Amino acid sequence: MSSLKGHPKGLYLIFATSTAERFSYYGMRAIFILFLTQALLFDKEAAASIYGSYTGLVYLTPLIGGYIADKYWGIRRSVFWGAVMMAVGQFLMFMSASSLNNTDLAHWLMYGGLGFMILGNGCFKPTVSSLVGQLYEPGDKRLDAAYTIFYMGVNVGSFAAPLICGFLGDTGNPQDFKWGFLASGIMTLFTVVLFETQKNKYLFS
Repeated sequence: MSSLKGHPKGLYLIFATSTAERFSYYGMRAIFILFLTQALLFDKEAAASIYGSYTGLVYLTPLIGGYIADKYWGIRRSVFWGAVMMAVGQFLMFMSASSLNNTDLAHWLMYGGLGFMILGNGCFKPTVSSLVGQLYEPGDKRLDAAYTIFYMGVNVGSFAAPLICGFLGDTGNPQDFKWGFLASGIMTLFTVVLFETQKNKYLFS
């Protein structure tokens, strides 16, 4: 397997994939509760309940997704379909924010988007990190450094997302939330395309 600066090149594919996926997650989350209260006109209590339920399920579903990956789908399919579902969810959020003149439709699109993102996260999150370990032989001393690089990507995406999506979406005009969701959707789509086109070259060759 080819290497770059002492590590397999596949590590940097995982780095880029995780950076893009974390950008999409934290970008959407940064403007979500504002979208609920300012665009969909939920009161603060209802918005907090939706936000809390979404966040809780995002952290619960990886337990199920990890089991499915281990018993049925395998890592490749779980990462790919997880990213696809998250992309669908992000674009449903964009469509919701683009349909504010039809409140019922906007609400249904929002709930559908959350559902897809929750399921996709459950498949993606527990499997992408395990790809790092598969790049190295047992006992390889580079593994700790590899996970440090991996989590640097996670942190880069998490840091940049609220700044960019907040700038695009939180302008004071409820119609502009869609641009923040669109940015998150594009990054999720980038995750899908990058992983699917490069996985056989750098991860599963």
